[in-house]
Amino acid sequence: MRTRERERSQRLIAMLWLPAFVVGFIIPGLDHRFNWSSVPLAVVIIADVIILAGYLIVFLVFRENTYASRIIEVEKDQKVISTGPYAIIRHPMYLGGLLMYLFSPIALGSFWAIIAFMPLAVLFILRIFNEEQVLVKELPGYKDYMQKVKYRLIPFVW
Repeated sequence: MRTRERERSQRLIAMLWLPAFVVGFIIPGLDHRFNWSSVPLAVVIIADVIILAGYLIVFLVFRENTYASRIIEVEKDQKVISTGPYAIIRHPMYLGGLLMYLFSPIALGSFWAIIAFMPLAVLFILRIFNEEQVLVKELPGYKDYMQKVKYRLIPFVW
């Protein structure tokens, strides 16, 4: 599995991603140690369920799209996938990832760690814009798919 992005902008996004990701998982430990947050058990359980839903979405993406990958690239003979979760939004794997990342701090009992994970939402959006430019340019039929499936990440919103 390749991990090096071809696109320069994607390499920059990955570089910015790492500090937010690392800090986002360090803060809950500090939060627990110093008792900064008091997250009710019911809220932790709800966050766990939402994270599980995020994993389920990612599973459905990999089941539906054998071309799904960590990096942005178009393979030879690749086709546009417009079934399953791709019939609802254009980037369902990012929705699943966003659910997992944004609710992990709460599942770990930290409200403060949410702040560290917020930049990831912006980086997801930047990644989507760049990915769509690549797909329109390199994947036949993607422009038509964009007309058919209007929403990028959140059904009926964006």
